Amino acid sequence: METGQSLSERIREWARALGFSGARVTALYSGGYRAAGARLTRWIEAGYAGEMHYMTRSHSLRLDPCQLLPDVRSVISVTLDYWPEADLRPAMSALADPGRAYISRYALGRDYHRIIRRKLQSLAERIARESAAPCHYRVFSDSAPVLEVAYAAESGLGWRGKNTLLLSRKGSFSFLGEIYSTLDLPSDFPQTAHCGSCEKCVHACPTGAIIAPYTVDARLCISYLTIEYAGSIPEKLRPLMGNRIYGCDDCQLICPWNRRAAEGNSAFMARQGLEKAELADLMAWEEADFLSRLEGSPIRRIGYERWLRNLAVALGNALSAGADHPAIRAALLARAAHPSVLVREHVAWALAQTEKKTRP
Repeated sequence: METGQSLSERIREWARALGFSGARVTALYSGGYRAAGARLTRWIEAGYAGEMHYMTRSHSLRLDPCQLLPDVRSVISVTLDYWPEADLRPAMSALADPGRAYISRYALGRDYHRIIRRKLQSLAERIARESAAPCHYRVFSDSAPVLEVAYAAESGLGWRGKNTLLLSRKGSFSFLGEIYSTLDLPSDFPQTAHCGSCEKCVHACPTGAIIAPYTVDARLCISYLTIEYAGSIPEKLRPLMGNRIYGCDDCQLICPWNRRAAEGNSAFMARQGLEKAELADLMAWEEADFLSRLEGSPIRRIGYERWLRNLAVALGNALSAGADHPAIRAALLARAAHPSVLVREHVAWALAQTEKKTRP
């Protein structure tokens, strides 16, 4: 049996053995956590959550973790690296080619929710077995209303970057996970932030969604528009989305701390050739193809209709950029009479981009 600091040290060892790149502990109601909760309240009240109404519905759970696990005392935060390529160049190359699809690199491989939760469950069970005191726990990975970045930053796994993501000297290409525990573990210490005066991430955002350092207006964010938002994408934002059909990495690709990006866990390596897929080829997928080829992928959560909507926008931008390949127009025309009003509207907009390009 292990207790106190000795148990904390063992937790880090067990986490590394499970493949986590980092694991640290913070007390439940730290000063940084309370400040993050207040900041989130102001963010929601400002309307920056857009159509993510669940942020409002579940906000009290973020502010009071005891609603998720009574008698919780400590939070064990972990990171799991995911970058699926040897360096940043393949991602930059994909972004620069208007005929190719750009998918946020975290989503090229398997769904991280299941993988991290399984690992966290193993870690939590080990902690409960080895602890001298009775231990109850719950594990989370983007699966419940938890202030993930706040806990990770308070524990010293990194600091909150100006794009609001967790950032460390190793970069930001990591998934986060948490174990709520009734054990009273000694807290680790936060890191000093190392962004300094750099605001490259703020200026790199294609739609200007990072309206100020540490503040993102989700209504402008490409990740929100392509994943969370179910409606018609505002026309003024469509040209700014380029070939990004699921998520966006621009604010991370520009970050100096991410220049040393190295391959992460093998589970997140690209599948189905998504890292080099052509937009026209993806648009040709029928719903059965979408469901079967993306089995076990986080992309499936958006559904086939949004998939086609996003592809239509990207194909329209490809036409506008001069990539007027017959395959692009053919892919759009094949969906022009789609049963979905949402898809038809975005396809019509996309086809009109050729007319705008050739109009005197």
